[in-house]
Amino acid sequence: MAASKEKDGRPGKPGAKESQPLIIAKTPAEEQRLKLERLMRNPDKPAPIPDRPKEWNPRAPPEFVRDVMGSSAGAGSGEFHVYRHLRRREYQRQDFLDRMTEKQRLDMEYQEKLKENQKAADERTAKRRKKREKLKQKKMMTKKAKEEKKADEGSDKATSSSDDEQQQEREAEDDAEVPSFVMGKR
Repeated sequence: MAASKEKDGRPGKPGAKESQPLIIAKTPAEEQRLKLERLMRNPDKPAPIPDRPKEWNPRAPPEFVRDVMGSSAGAGSGEFHVYRHLRRREYQRQDFLDRMTEKQRLDMEYQEKLKENQKAADERTAKRRKKREKLKQKKMMTKKAKEEKKADEGSDKATSSSDDEQQQEREAEDDAEVPSFVMGKR
């Protein structure tokens, strides 16, 4: 016995790590805390991330059924249980197919709704773009009218060039697209 003890009097293998005392989690929060502490003891070690579970698929129905159940009077006592399992499996398969059909229908409806929303958004954008172009043309026409009026009056070119620069700055500010929605408001 003395040979199995280390120099400090504790049993175990020489050079083995000291084990942590056993702590039993009483609440889910405590259990999560213990798991995090265990992970953080060695931060270089990669954390295990489980793969996404595969979707359950029922077993395919048999191609050829050899022993067909019947309602014969000579059936043994075990035949009912075999029939019950076959029936349960078939009901599961039918339920699965119904769920998959419903899921596909909902997905198609969702995709159609997305297309409708995109089409409506494109129509609104085109309408607003047309309105902006119309407004831009109107501004250009008023600008040309003002320039012709100034040219007729014979005003100085220096003042007209500074006015043109100011007008262009205003147009640049006006051309900035106004958002079609406001975040946070409905």
